[in-house]
Amino acid sequence: MKITFLGTGSSSGTPVPTCSCHVCTSRSSKDRRYRPSLLVESNGKTLVIDAPQELRLQLVKHKVMKIDCMLITHCHADHVYGLDDVRIYCREKKLPVYADSDTVNELKKIFPYVFRRTQKSGGKPRLQLTRVDKPFSTAGFSVIPLPVFHGGKKIFGWRIGGVAYIPDTSRIPESTFRLLEDLDIFILDGLRKEPHPTHITLGDAVKIAERVGAGKTYFTHISHNLQHKKTDAELPKGMHLAFDGLVLKTEGVRIG
Repeated sequence: MKITFLGTGSSSGTPVPTCSCHVCTSRSSKDRRYRPSLLVESNGKTLVIDAPQELRLQLVKHKVMKIDCMLITHCHADHVYGLDDVRIYCREKKLPVYADSDTVNELKKIFPYVFRRTQKSGGKPRLQLTRVDKPFSTAGFSVIPLPVFHGGKKIFGWRIGGVAYIPDTSRIPESTFRLLEDLDIFILDGLRKEPHPTHITLGDAVKIAERVGAGKTYFTHISHNLQHKKTDAELPKGMHLAFDGLVLKTEGVRIG
């Protein structure tokens, strides 16, 4: 199974418009971050998690020729406002998209034209929205929803075999920790060192990662407060700051 970080930035991306901080002006490609999204490939099947504003650019850059299914963590702009860009991938048949009930309802409000009976041409994406709250299989991937809190709102992270992806969280319930056992790769919110009302701090993320004990942990949803080289060097062994374009491979993922 191959995992590609399409984007690892926070809701503003990096560089941030009008900002001249040392990260936003950095020449390092690892300090240039699109909004967060993940590409998962296995056995000829392709799964994408979230659809940020730069999704089209991400898909072109990584030469993604097809999408078999999508997972949506929640309905904030940096996770769904690029959803229209998948229309090129669903001309022949509807694209399965999975999310919790609230997210499905919000998607229908944000993209009403998608779900109205209008033209049948390629002018809009053909989506098959499915509400989920229990483990399921799609396109050969075994998927487990991971309920977490993002401020006061309950949203989903996702587990696919031995890989867990939680890009936005301020608290992980005890019941969800039980779903994070025996991970090969743990991808977790690592916004910044300073407190935030809807995200854990990087220090808290490290403590959570130590508790989960995955083979490797990568932090994502990174703000422009964190410079890649310096921050990555400060992390404990087995933990890393992710970056756009990072590719991981694992054998410990159950498919089908």
